[in-house]
Amino acid sequence: MRPYELFIGLRYTRAKRRNHFISFISLISMLGMALGVAALIVVLSVMNGFQKEIRTRILGIAPHLQISEEGNYMVDWQPTLQLAKKFPQVAAAAPFVNGQGMVSFDQNVQGVMVRGILPQDESKVIDLSDKMKAGSLEALQEGSFGIVLGSDLAHTLGAHLNEKVLLISPQGQITPAGMVPRLKQFHVVGIFEIGMAPYDNALALIHLNDAQKLYQTGSAVSGISARLHDLDLAPRVAIEMQRVLPRNTYVSDWTRQHSNYFRAVQIEKKMMFIILSLIVAVAAFNIVSTLVMAVTDKQADIAILRTLGASPASIMKIFIVQGALIGLIGSVLGVGGGVLLSLNIDTVVPFIERLLGMHFLSKEVYFISELPSDLQRGDVLIVACFSFFISLLATIYPSWRASRTQPAEALRYE
Repeated sequence: MRPYELFIGLRYTRAKRRNHFISFISLISMLGMALGVAALIVVLSVMNGFQKEIRTRILGIAPHLQISEEGNYMVDWQPTLQLAKKFPQVAAAAPFVNGQGMVSFDQNVQGVMVRGILPQDESKVIDLSDKMKAGSLEALQEGSFGIVLGSDLAHTLGAHLNEKVLLISPQGQITPAGMVPRLKQFHVVGIFEIGMAPYDNALALIHLNDAQKLYQTGSAVSGISARLHDLDLAPRVAIEMQRVLPRNTYVSDWTRQHSNYFRAVQIEKKMMFIILSLIVAVAAFNIVSTLVMAVTDKQADIAILRTLGASPASIMKIFIVQGALIGLIGSVLGVGGGVLLSLNIDTVVPFIERLLGMHFLSKEVYFISELPSDLQRGDVLIVACFSFFISLLATIYPSWRASRTQPAEALRYE
């Protein structure tokens, strides 16, 4: 046996006999709710995908921790390196030399960030080996003056594997003719592609000892990079490491070095949730209008139920059931459609791009040229609960209005 409020509420949703317009409005309300829920789930999944993709690509070339001294000049760096490796959370650590310069090839000149590394140690700190399009990172040998270029940088210069490029250092040397920049010829031993324009356009890797010679740092390095077993522990490990290192040594983790990227994505995600929630709110207004019309249409039925002994609370329950059913069906359809679209967005978006003959995210403009998606169970649950709560909230006024119906007034003209 079912409560009669539930039975009558389900029957009113269909409105078979007299007013088919109310059934049409109920259908529109369901579809509006489904559209809003699906849009929210898809947008949140895409924002999660962007956040995950940005973090993956940044940490593909950037270390989890970076240790440096004032002026980015560490002379006695070996003890600091050994101390960093002793931390249980640290998986690997390696020294590096950073510098700026210009690369010239066949009358093409491009400004670059030069990073001197030890290939065997650096490959344990950053995931660069699987990003190589040509050559290998291990081809950087001490004294051979090899260089690994970003894919866009190599394309701009027109340089290919095994060709020679000229690297110009801003640190000049004094000659009888005056100050002239330091020049050194390097041969290309590898080309990598991270998938982010700032790195692919302007990063060049050379051997640590070659960088020390080029920038005349002697045995000093710019700093030490480290990789952790759990990158989410980077802020805590940085604080612990700072306590045991000398005062003139600074430890920076990846969340501080690239905080602008992740903060921007988080703000955009919150704002998109608020903006797209208005679609669900509009669908809730449709539920209100549907129930108001249903209450007006069922005045005689309400009066008869009241004369048979139905309480105002029972009348409220009838129309709450009707509105909740509309919201529930809309939410279920929206969750199903949103989840399905989020899981197949890598197929749907290319199809739309081919259909329209355009590319939404150009690689020359955006860091990420493909639309990623990362569907998270928590987001789906929040959106579903939010939409159903809004649906229940929308039923309060029409249901209260129905419960205030006076039988004598409603049946006066019947």
